[in-house]
Amino acid sequence: MKSLGADELIDYTQVDFTKNGQRYDAIFDAVGKHSFGRSRRSLTPVGVYLPTDGLLNFASALLTSRSRGRRAKVKLPPRYRKIDVLLLKELVEAGTYRPVVDRSYPLEEIVEAHRYVETGKKTGNVAITVIPDPAT
Repeated sequence: MKSLGADELIDYTQVDFTKNGQRYDAIFDAVGKHSFGRSRRSLTPVGVYLPTDGLLNFASALLTSRSRGRRAKVKLPPRYRKIDVLLLKELVEAGTYRPVVDRSYPLEEIVEAHRYVETGKKTGNVAITVIPDPAT
């Protein structure tokens, strides 16, 4: 995250940032552990909360969309423009961005992959490998 421009990183397993008294311009909840409601008081007056999941967070984004400060921003469904995907491709190829993959499962083990994600213990993305059937 620091290589992407973050000034500070907080490990949610070690620190509850909502109780440390600090205020942040942006809170990016990469793993869906804190709701907007719980994070709101930790934002600066013009801070933005950026979740990666949750319908409740989507509702918060709708309710705060006209607010001048402390708001949630969510794009559902996520929309990726071609230019965004090409930029990501360039960053990966240049070694500037390195996606974090915790585990990889073949498509046949998708149920097990889902169970692992639900444990809340993943430390990166969980990838599903799809290999075409050579008989087709």
